[in-house]
Amino acid sequence: MAEQKKQQEQDLNQLLKVRREKLADLQANGKDPFKIVKYDVTHHSQEIKDHFEELENQTVTIAGRMMSKRVMGKASFCHVQDLEGSIQSYVARDSLGEEAYKDFKKLDVGDVIGIRGEVFRTKTGEISIHASEVTLLSKSLQILPEKFHGLTNTDLRYRQRYVDLIMNPEVKDTFIKRSKILSAIRTYLAGEGFMEVETPMLVSNAGGAAARPFETHFNALDEDLKLRISLELYLKRLIVGGLEKVYEIGRVFRNEGLDTRHNPEFTLMELYQAYTDYHGMMDLTENLYRYVAQTVLGTTKIVYNGIEMDLGKPFERITMLDAVKKYSGVDFNEIHTLEEARAAADEHHVAYEERHKKGDILNLFFEEFVEDHLIQPTFVMDHPVEISPLTKKKPDNPDYVERFEFFMNGWEMANAYSELNDPIDQRERFKAQEELLAQGDEEANTTDEDFMHALELGMPPTGGIGFGIDRMCMLLTDSQAIRDVLLFPTMKSQGAAKNEANNAGQKAPVEKTVEKAIAEVKETYDFSNVEVEPLFKDMVDFDTFSKSDFRAVKVKECEAVPKSKKLLKFVLDDGSGVDRVILSGIHDYYEPEELVGKTLLAITNLPPRNMMGIDSCGMIISATHLVEGREGLNVLILDDKIPAGAKLY
Repeated sequence: MAEQKKQQEQDLNQLLKVRREKLADLQANGKDPFKIVKYDVTHHSQEIKDHFEELENQTVTIAGRMMSKRVMGKASFCHVQDLEGSIQSYVARDSLGEEAYKDFKKLDVGDVIGIRGEVFRTKTGEISIHASEVTLLSKSLQILPEKFHGLTNTDLRYRQRYVDLIMNPEVKDTFIKRSKILSAIRTYLAGEGFMEVETPMLVSNAGGAAARPFETHFNALDEDLKLRISLELYLKRLIVGGLEKVYEIGRVFRNEGLDTRHNPEFTLMELYQAYTDYHGMMDLTENLYRYVAQTVLGTTKIVYNGIEMDLGKPFERITMLDAVKKYSGVDFNEIHTLEEARAAADEHHVAYEERHKKGDILNLFFEEFVEDHLIQPTFVMDHPVEISPLTKKKPDNPDYVERFEFFMNGWEMANAYSELNDPIDQRERFKAQEELLAQGDEEANTTDEDFMHALELGMPPTGGIGFGIDRMCMLLTDSQAIRDVLLFPTMKSQGAAKNEANNAGQKAPVEKTVEKAIAEVKETYDFSNVEVEPLFKDMVDFDTFSKSDFRAVKVKECEAVPKSKKLLKFVLDDGSGVDRVILSGIHDYYEPEELVGKTLLAITNLPPRNMMGIDSCGMIISATHLVEGREGLNVLILDDKIPAGAKLY
């Protein structure tokens, strides 16, 4: 097996060498493709096919990447792929000339070429171009993935999206649709009189949402800044300033985990309209979604993962209280105290924290029992005030606020408020958020004094909404993960040494090569400020110790546990042939994708322990220590050559 792999590497290196030799030969003969600065394209592939009757026997020029080539003596065929698709070209020596035909035969799959010729239909009925001229526009020095299997490695597809777009036409179609979705949103809102604006990404106070921000440092001002987590507070300043209908589509950044629906940077649209409320936002959302689906897909019925959702029917509108009662049987109208709420949670096995109040527990019931049922378009209205720090209270019931979340496919697609414009109330809410922050809630807001000053000038009654653009694109393109609708999703760096070398190369003088930087990088550890827990003084006899079954385990799957900030769920191969599930509270230190495929150490003979409704059967072994008063943690990762189930002595 090792010998076969070595031979494949040698074959690949030889192919790459040949391509470079071909380029050198072209350059030596005055045919350097990289000196060409433009090429006049008259048509695209699909356009030629759609208008064949008009274009038959007409001369056209196309350009794109050569995806296949069949050389058959004096005549050959190739396929050229452009933005719209692919088209065949018939290339004959008699049409090109002997010298040009020799050059064509030396071209490689992956080269970017231009073709000039007449449109015709072959004997087999395929619309093609009879080439009279072939121009090499860019030489490909790399090998494309094998034709029939394409690029299927998911991790590689995300890292090398440019190859993914070349090899997988459906991927290109997804991103063309994404562009059309954004264009349709802008067209609709322009027709409704909204003004598109831009607000700062670097902020001193990241507010407007419950999320942990990324932090950075601005050298020129010697000031710490944060990347925005929301667009809200600046857009509301513009409402105060008299811009009555504003929106922004932009990137926001949240220092959280990665999964199929979350990326640390994502596209958010927030929209604010003066003199309306959350009912106005519901009407706008319903009309916007219908317009976008009809414009981009040509229908208001969409299918996601085999399930049809109808945007043409009126969207359901239900309060959170009624939704929880409908799907859990618990009527929070009959629950009046925190103690009663906790008792209901205990009875229905809903996990809550000490800091949670009655409204928080209602929301936990909603997440546990309701969300998965909201497949068709649904507005869930009137949230508890505890989870809505920026929302106007309902005049007839101040325990609840004028807010809705828009759900489809069990996902939250949008979040909207009748915006809070009472500055005294707002300051009290900020104060409550700061108390939560002091209790350890890293997602709580802090008081934004400049925003408070704007609010005190007077903000009109306003409706506001935030749309998750990426999730909207997922639904409308039937994409299974958020990374499938992000051209360049966030990925973990491929090895510390490589990352360090890249950083060193950026800081080094220009003449320093990456190879030199790699040679200079040495991984060192400073343990001078590390504290470790004192060793146990009590001795344990060997019989007791030997009863703990330490085993090597292979991580088959790893994912974040919903509704938990710390827990990761591992599905492990422990050598028994039956998957083992263990939960471990290490999400602060590791992302799930980092640990898939790793060999870890676990105790496998502990009794099952219920955590967040999941039985955890064992314990992953980690090493902990203190650095300047903060806990550090490292999972013990073993050599991959150790088999699953190997017992440790």
